Amino acid sequence: MTNSRPNEFIPPPECPVFEPSWEEFADPFGFINKIRPIAENTGICKIRPPPGWQPPFACDVDRLHFTPRIQRLNELEAQTRVKLNFLDQIAKFWELQGCTLKIPHVERKTLDLYVLYKLVNEEGGFDVVCKERRWTQIALRMGFAPGKAVGSHLRAHYERILYPYYLFQAGANLMNSQKPTLTNDTKDKEYKSHDLPQRQSVQPAETCTIARRAKRTEVGRCFKSEQGEVCENKPNLRRRMGSCVAKTEPVKEIPVQVKQEPVEPTAEGEKSKVEQYMCLACGGGGDEDRLLLCDGCDDSYHTFCLIPPLHDVPKGDWRCPKCLAQECGKPQVAFGFEQASRDYTLRTFGDMADSFKSDYFNMPVHMVPTELVEKEFWRLVSTIEEDVTVEYGADIASKDFGSGFPVKNGTFKVAPEEEAYLSSGWNLNNMPVLDASVLTHVTADICGMKLPWLYVGMCFSSFCWHIEDHWSYSINYLHWGEPKTWYGAPGYAAEQLENVMKNLAPELFESQPDLLHQLVTIMNPNVLMDHGLPIYRTNQCAGEFVITFPRAYHSGFNQGFNFAEAVNFCTADWMPLGRQCIDHYRSLNRYCVFSHDEMTCNIAAKADSLELELASAVQKDMSTMIQEEKELREQAYKMGLWHSQQVDYDVLPDEERQCAKCRTTCYLSAITCPCSPDQLVCLHHIQDLCACPVSSYTLNYKYTLSELNPLFQAVASRAESYDDWASKVNEILKANQDNKSDLEELRSLIVEAEKKMYPETDLLNHLRQIIQNAERSASMAQQLLNGKRQTRYRSGGGKSPNQLTVEELKLFVNQLYELPCTIRQAPFLKALLSRVEQFQQQSSDLLAEDMPGSSAIQGLLDEGASLDVELPQLAVLRQRLEQARWVEAVQQASEQPASLSLDCMRRLIDQGVGLVPHACVERTMARLQELLTVCEHWEEKAHNMLTARPHHSIDTLEAAIQEVDNIPAFLPNCVQLKDCVNRAKEWIKEADAVGGRIPFLSTLSELVSRARGIPVMLEPLTRLESLVSEVQAWKESAAKTFLLRNSSHSLLEVLCPRCETGPQKSRSKKVKDVSLPCKKVDVKLDSLFDVERVLSTSKDTASAMATLADVRQKELESLSILRTSNEANFQSLPSCLAPTVCLCHTVPAGPMLQCELCRDAYHSGCVPGFKDIQAGQPWLCPLCKRSEKPPLDKVLPLLASLQRIRVRLPEGDALRYVIERTVRWQHSVQQISLPTQHPNGKARHISGIASSQILEGSKGSYYMLQPCIPLGDLSAELEELLVEGLLLQVNLPELQHLYSSLLNRFTPSQHSLQSSEHDHQYHIAQDRSPPHRSPPHSKGQDGVLETKKEKVEKNSKRRLEKENLEGHYRDKIKKPKKKKPKMNKERRREEKRTISPSNSLSDPSYSEDSEEDWSVCSAKRCQQPEGNEVNWVQCDGSCNQWFHQICVGVSAEQAENEDYICVSCAINDLTE
Repeated sequence: MTNSRPNEFIPPPECPVFEPSWEEFADPFGFINKIRPIAENTGICKIRPPPGWQPPFACDVDRLHFTPRIQRLNELEAQTRVKLNFLDQIAKFWELQGCTLKIPHVERKTLDLYVLYKLVNEEGGFDVVCKERRWTQIALRMGFAPGKAVGSHLRAHYERILYPYYLFQAGANLMNSQKPTLTNDTKDKEYKSHDLPQRQSVQPAETCTIARRAKRTEVGRCFKSEQGEVCENKPNLRRRMGSCVAKTEPVKEIPVQVKQEPVEPTAEGEKSKVEQYMCLACGGGGDEDRLLLCDGCDDSYHTFCLIPPLHDVPKGDWRCPKCLAQECGKPQVAFGFEQASRDYTLRTFGDMADSFKSDYFNMPVHMVPTELVEKEFWRLVSTIEEDVTVEYGADIASKDFGSGFPVKNGTFKVAPEEEAYLSSGWNLNNMPVLDASVLTHVTADICGMKLPWLYVGMCFSSFCWHIEDHWSYSINYLHWGEPKTWYGAPGYAAEQLENVMKNLAPELFESQPDLLHQLVTIMNPNVLMDHGLPIYRTNQCAGEFVITFPRAYHSGFNQGFNFAEAVNFCTADWMPLGRQCIDHYRSLNRYCVFSHDEMTCNIAAKADSLELELASAVQKDMSTMIQEEKELREQAYKMGLWHSQQVDYDVLPDEERQCAKCRTTCYLSAITCPCSPDQLVCLHHIQDLCACPVSSYTLNYKYTLSELNPLFQAVASRAESYDDWASKVNEILKANQDNKSDLEELRSLIVEAEKKMYPETDLLNHLRQIIQNAERSASMAQQLLNGKRQTRYRSGGGKSPNQLTVEELKLFVNQLYELPCTIRQAPFLKALLSRVEQFQQQSSDLLAEDMPGSSAIQGLLDEGASLDVELPQLAVLRQRLEQARWVEAVQQASEQPASLSLDCMRRLIDQGVGLVPHACVERTMARLQELLTVCEHWEEKAHNMLTARPHHSIDTLEAAIQEVDNIPAFLPNCVQLKDCVNRAKEWIKEADAVGGRIPFLSTLSELVSRARGIPVMLEPLTRLESLVSEVQAWKESAAKTFLLRNSSHSLLEVLCPRCETGPQKSRSKKVKDVSLPCKKVDVKLDSLFDVERVLSTSKDTASAMATLADVRQKELESLSILRTSNEANFQSLPSCLAPTVCLCHTVPAGPMLQCELCRDAYHSGCVPGFKDIQAGQPWLCPLCKRSEKPPLDKVLPLLASLQRIRVRLPEGDALRYVIERTVRWQHSVQQISLPTQHPNGKARHISGIASSQILEGSKGSYYMLQPCIPLGDLSAELEELLVEGLLLQVNLPELQHLYSSLLNRFTPSQHSLQSSEHDHQYHIAQDRSPPHRSPPHSKGQDGVLETKKEKVEKNSKRRLEKENLEGHYRDKIKKPKKKKPKMNKERRREEKRTISPSNSLSDPSYSEDSEEDWSVCSAKRCQQPEGNEVNWVQCDGSCNQWFHQICVGVSAEQAENEDYICVSCAINDLTE
């Protein structure tokens, strides 16, 4: 071993090899029991049958076919698999960042990145290693020669490859780690395995699937980089400005596209695309050439915002930190063997196996030394540079294709001279069911345990470290072929082996805790031996047996093509280990192959025919079983279980009686519940069955405890004899002082003799006499021990009749130790004597102290009271105990100021007055009285501060609190004072926070309410109270502006869009079957309460506006359905189907009014004030008219005043939305074009609408007092615009203009009889009407109304521009220093009379003089003023257009002295 290379495999020592004679070989279990003391110390052993024992090979070769398992050798070894997993993670980490992992070479060998990573972490991390310059030590630990500056290379490789991964795993804010280019040295090789083509010529093909694994990075580790596709689909983002060469030919589109947008050919188009992306780190969208786009989630980052910043754009795919964490954080899949894709026969598998081995070693199969194969195997499983894949035909059931041994009644015909092999105990079909085998009593045929399994191996195919099921024995016979190499560890080292493997490869056990039960992991025996594990090996040749002992871990591999057969067996010595294994399986929640209890009961049922050794083992096992079952059932009964029933578990399959928790096969008993009758648990897991009470559970039992006793008695009577009993008694009676048995053991011998009805002998009588003497002494001793417990509660300190002196106690103890058996009480009495002597010494020492602790005195008193001996020191100790307790009570109260109140101090003083005088007590009393005086003074002072008027300032109170903090006592008034100061500080902090942002009214009100309960002077309170008062005053002003007199609606209800448009149940029924196409919202907005709640909790005004927009959409959709439903009621219907209308819910009759908004009809007599209705104006029913609808010039000051107050409230957000909604509606009205008349020049007649037409109802005729605009003739755009205008809670002249236009367009000819003044207003409202067709102005009433409406419109726009945009837009808009009024020429007026304003605005070539193109008024509804002098005003906003002063409602003085901003500029700035 001294000449071997450092990494070369060193074979472990050989296991024992036995060669039995024919006589020994005739009894298999007898021979195994004979060699067990030797072989179980090595875990495995090999047995060579006597010469000439050669059973025929009985397996049907032609019929045998199987699908083998695929084994990749370096993935079998635990530590190598950990390294491969680590390298896979590193490769994936860099792949997601657009780089390919290349493993560097240092000193002409591949650098072990895993070891480097672990060593740096063990040394404290990269920063610590660099700071303390430990790279040289790490290089030495990795095996590099000193003095070659290898440490600097290791540092560079670690920093380049591993350090970014370490930061990523540590959870640092590593936006992209190191440079994603991952620059590698030219000598570095990609993450590949080094193939050995000269040593292996068998390539994967259809006829031969077994061969070397492909290079690790040639297929699947070289990552495809599709740069061209990324560049073309995301120009100017993924590869910026020259960083990516565009392809001339079209590229196939990537299946997953984050952004589906075309490539713009110009730079301006690219710029608009880039502006859609913002850096998630800084939030900016600038520096587009440095924006980097993630190929996974499409998030973008600046290269200089990453940590650390990137200097260049990565060449491959790049992932952001979120995608990187998601991909690398996926859990690993549990490791397991794959099944081959091909089915083999024995012949084809052999051809493949022999070809593989001969090609691999380049020599004939039989000439390859076993030592060479062994060393090559362990080299391959430990390397990451070579991947070798083999196949193993394991666990082939013999019952399907026949065993290799001949069996009775089998298809294989045995020659007469070979019939002895049919019944041989070494025939693996017979061994599990021999009489001495325990498994013969298992009724089920278990493959692999009772029925052999077949194994077809090839070179390097292996079986990993494992132990047999139920920790049983196993025996393996190699029928023919090349050897099988075994490694084993003794059973006592099983837990040590498990711990070593878990410590060496913890990563595997973290992801797969039951790894050792999966038979998929192997570890180098040399590594295990280095950790102190005893490992042994052997080469099993054809015709040899290998036996593994209970709980002995074993593994190995095949030297070449061979055929083996294995089975399990259990002997009597296995019984206690089998029960121990069941408990172990239960702790692991692992299933059992068979029921151990069932097997034990089956053996006990045949007690008369059992051998004494097996009977003895079964007796012990059954005793343990019954005792455990008894305790579990008693525990179940105590939990409340009382239902029970007997169940025959013999007839149920194992899978139907497995515990749902631990998967143990139940036999003696199980628990079920009616809620899940198909599920059961064992008695160990009653609480894991279900959530039902235990009283509803049912105990299902196979046997009662009384039924188990006869089985146990039968086994016990078979196992035991009188001779054993007599020899045991003699040994006990003759034992010396150190080996004496206790009294309970002597009693058990008497009980045993009586149960077995042994004859009355002198030995039995002598044993009874000894027991009687011992029981009397034990009784006296027990009385003494019991007496000590009663002495505590006796009053007085006098001597009790039960108390002994110290001398009497000594004599009794000596008498106990002279008995031939041990008395359980004897050690206690001897200890009592020692305690008495110790008590006397401790009492003297304690009383000599000044003031000992009460616990020490009490402990000594308890000790003396428990001794039940006369002790004069007890009286003095009781007196000293009272003094010590009082002193400690004072000290404890002082140490806990929170509980030391004035009453507590007074009570302690009263208690100390009655104590016996002592120096320590007097000193403590003086300190306590002084503290009481100080506390009473400060309590009174704190009370005065709390009740002072006016309140004190915080500084004054804090100064007082600082003095109080030094007083070690609980003062309620001072605590209250401190609490008030803390509340005041917290209140001031919240009040200051309110000043930094716009608060809600509810927040302010809550602060003011809390401040009034704090008896401290708070400076911000006055300001907050004033602010709340201003908000309340604003709400009152807004209510007066909007609410109708005696209105039942609140201000918020009026300002918000309506949540429910159908106020009556009858209306909801009309649209019951109509599906509402309501838009889904994230928050429920079905009532005003919901809207108010959402507005109150909104973060900002934008979210509040979005909420109100959702409510508006719902209002429009619901109202549309209601209008359609109500309008349908007035179609031509039979008289019997006349609808019910109005507030009175009756049929239409007489003069009726129809609401222009909801289209419902009302009796004129039911509507108050119907005579005040003006012709040509829309009429709204009492349900639709919710407010006064003030003009806009009255609403805008309300919003401006609220903005000055800087307090948010739902009504304010609703008012802002009303104004925004109004402005948007005005803008929409300006965009439409309304024809003034039907194309045929005549107004169309709409039946059912004109006031002159009489309709027939169910009870009479009715007619409409005022016409409504028909729905059928309106376009969707006009109807939506009209409904939106009617819903506005602001009075707008544009609405009147729109309504008049639509009414003149769709009403019948009879309506044209109205006054000419109204027609004149209609023509004025139309911008595109020719001037020569307009009738002259009239001074009638309608003309006055029109003039007022225009004035209101102009004033409202003017105020919107002046109040809302005054402070904000003046900084943004460049204003001229002075504007001069402009006078238009007479020639321009003549041209305007013949040419429409729309043409003059749309055609720039209209003007004859290019210098006077600005002389055209830009107002949407220019009034075309005429006269000798027309005044103009220019917009100070961004458009700089000119307007007639009269068209925009600006006087000459205002145009000269104030800034003017037009409606278009105001709307644009408001929306921005």
